[in-house]
Amino acid sequence: MSELRREPVSGRWVIIATERAARPTDFKTNPQIIKSSFCPFCEGNEDKTPPEILAYRDNGAMPNTGGWRVRVVPNKFPALQVEGEQNKRGEGIYDIMNGIGAHEVIIESPRHIQSLTSLDNGNVKEVLLCYRDRLIDLKNDKRFVYGLLFKNVGFSAGASLEHTHSQLIVTPIVPQLVENEMENAKTFYQHRERCLFCDMVQQEIDTNSRIIILTDNFVAFAPFASRFPFEIWILPRKHEAHFESLQKFEIDDLATVLKGVLTKLEAILDFPPYNYVIHSAPFNINESESFHWHIEIIPRLTNIAGFEWGTGFYINPMHPEQAAETLRNSIP
Repeated sequence: MSELRREPVSGRWVIIATERAARPTDFKTNPQIIKSSFCPFCEGNEDKTPPEILAYRDNGAMPNTGGWRVRVVPNKFPALQVEGEQNKRGEGIYDIMNGIGAHEVIIESPRHIQSLTSLDNGNVKEVLLCYRDRLIDLKNDKRFVYGLLFKNVGFSAGASLEHTHSQLIVTPIVPQLVENEMENAKTFYQHRERCLFCDMVQQEIDTNSRIIILTDNFVAFAPFASRFPFEIWILPRKHEAHFESLQKFEIDDLATVLKGVLTKLEAILDFPPYNYVIHSAPFNINESESFHWHIEIIPRLTNIAGFEWGTGFYINPMHPEQAAETLRNSIP
C-alpha cells in the first residue's frame, strides 16, 4: 500500500507510491548536453560577459582578463535590476513594486567543464567561498532582504549553457516558500523549545536509514518525505541560520560533502539534470533559534503534472530509504 508522508519543514504531503516501485536503473537519463559553438564563460572570453563583480585570481592577473579560478558577473539578462528604488504601490487589491534586486552568475571554472564534480576539492571550496562572500556583500544593501543561491544543470533543469555555473538572485522580499519554512520552524520551536532542523539532524543520525554522507560538520540524507527519487538534503550539524556565517573549516568540509553526493548521483543516474538550492535566513534576521540553513538537491527524473499542481502533493515512486541505500553504497 502507498504511504502518505508529511514533510515537517514545509508542511507538504508526499505520496510514496509503492505500487509504482522503481529501481535505480529505471531513472537512467541521457546526459543533458547543451550544444553550443561558443561559450562566453570560458577563459579568454571575459569581454563577452558584463564586467566582473568578483574573481579569485592568480597573483598579478588583471580584472576581466584570464588568470581567474572562480568569477562572478552580473547576469546578462537579469530577472531583477540593481539600480533604482522599490516604489511600493497598490492597484486595488493588487500590490506592485519595481523589480529591484540583483542577479549574478558564479562561473565555477575557467575550463569548459560541465559538472562541479570535475573540479578538485580546492576549487569547490572556492566556489562555496564565493557564495558566502557575495551574500555578505549584498546584505549590506538595505533594499535587499533575501538571497537565493541555486544551480541548474541540464536543459530540462533550466540551464541554457553547459559550462558549470551557479546563480544568485537577491530580492527585496522574502519568498513565500521560505516564509512558510520559517513559520513552521518557529511554530515547532514555540511548542517544543527546540529547533526542528536540529531535531531532524539528530533523528536522521539515530535512525541511520536515510543517511548518505555523515561528517563532523554536515549530514547528507534522503529526506523522510522526499518529493522526488534521489532527492538529497545537506544540513549543518551545528545550529546556524545563515549560510554566510560559515567558517573556513566548515566550507572545507561542505565542499567534500557536496562534491561527494553529486558524484554519487552522477554515477548512479548517468549525469542527470538536477537543481540545487540553498535556503538561508533572510538578511534582516540577525539570529534565529528556529531556522537552520540547508541545501536541497533535486534530480529532474519525474514530471510534475495535474495532480501535483492541483493539490500541492508530490508522488514519488521510490522509497527514500531505498534511494539513500543506493547512494550510500555507490562509488565513491
